[in-house]
Amino acid sequence: MKKPITIFTLSIIAILGVAKNYQTQIFNPEVKTLQIYPVNKPLELPVIELNTNEKLSISFDEMHYGHKNFYYKIIHCNKDFSPSVLSEIEYINGFYYGSIDEVNLSVNTVTNYANYRFEIPDDNFAFKVSGNYAVIIAEDNDFSRPAATAVFYVCESQVKVAASTTSHTDIEFNGRYQQLDFIIDNTGYKVQNAFAEIDVNVFQNRRKDNAVLNLKPTFTSLNKQTYTKNKNLIFEGGNQYRIIDFPSEYAFSGEIDKIEIKADYYNVFLYPATPRNNSSSPTSGLDVDGLFIIHRKNNDYDNFTPDYMWVHFLLPAKTPFKDCEIHIMGELTNNVFNENSKMDYDTDLGIYHKTLMLKQGGYGFMYAFLPKNKNTATLQTFEGSYWQTQNEYTIMVYHRPFGGRYDKLIGVEVLNN
Repeated sequence: MKKPITIFTLSIIAILGVAKNYQTQIFNPEVKTLQIYPVNKPLELPVIELNTNEKLSISFDEMHYGHKNFYYKIIHCNKDFSPSVLSEIEYINGFYYGSIDEVNLSVNTVTNYANYRFEIPDDNFAFKVSGNYAVIIAEDNDFSRPAATAVFYVCESQVKVAASTTSHTDIEFNGRYQQLDFIIDNTGYKVQNAFAEIDVNVFQNRRKDNAVLNLKPTFTSLNKQTYTKNKNLIFEGGNQYRIIDFPSEYAFSGEIDKIEIKADYYNVFLYPATPRNNSSSPTSGLDVDGLFIIHRKNNDYDNFTPDYMWVHFLLPAKTPFKDCEIHIMGELTNNVFNENSKMDYDTDLGIYHKTLMLKQGGYGFMYAFLPKNKNTATLQTFEGSYWQTQNEYTIMVYHRPFGGRYDKLIGVEVLNN
């Protein structure tokens, strides 16, 4: 029991530091499968429109077969997810905190757990302003020891964004990279100085490591901001994400070799990974851009009927890579590179390995190579990178007018190229 307590304590210390930038993240090791998405749209970004009836669904599991008292509170954030200077009364009409009352114990599962779910906004509050937000989840109303945080966006659609990609980049033509270009049309929405007031954040497949933040326009005019041929918007094309799908202990597909059934747990063994960087085009087939969806075959309640299984990832290597780490990349690890995503090397077996406890469903993932002393991973080393690959690009447009106290989110565009 000492190790989980140590991890929990270190996590709390990390988020209570001076530099607090929220992200969707679990701190309590007993909490699993944290999800936030628009109601009934589990694969979409957690974005809702200001002054509408749109809601977000937030759910998580706690690996205890019983009812605990969890609470949440909502924080308004700047564009980098640091807390804004706004007080609660300035961004919430009503209560900015509440209890999580929808609790269901798992049904017919080998691994028992309790599923917690709530929706925001509820009948007790509404959002007053747009921007980035974080919801903090804590047991027994003790927000000094959060169990998890989840981030989301409230948008006021004031501008239109037209985006496209091309394989013609400053690095090469029809090679390993994609150039993202886009134009913001702010007709009817006044911006006095675009270079000073407008910031744009861009994400590829919702990754954090290669995100482009605080982007300024290449050209500007009264009603149009142009972002073209910007070297910061050249991304590795990557490859189609690998897939695992295990809706039943007897039915599975994708990279899964077999499922071992034990009396009190399941083992899911993946095929040893083979490199995909020696082709002229990306791998064909279904691609979910690193997302996941929870489901169990022949069951209607995906929140509390799927079981948990131990999933074993394997990547053979005769010798360890000396200049980089290998990480499991995708929403299954919250697209964060840390000890939870890092693969370990077994010298005797000559293989990298990682075991994750995952809830039944379908997952997209990649083997990402993170060079030492770098924050951005590369896929070229093992997965390959191709200009033809389908990727999701998310463009977030923020406006802080002169004298403004917070970052308005005035446009969101999602491009699947």
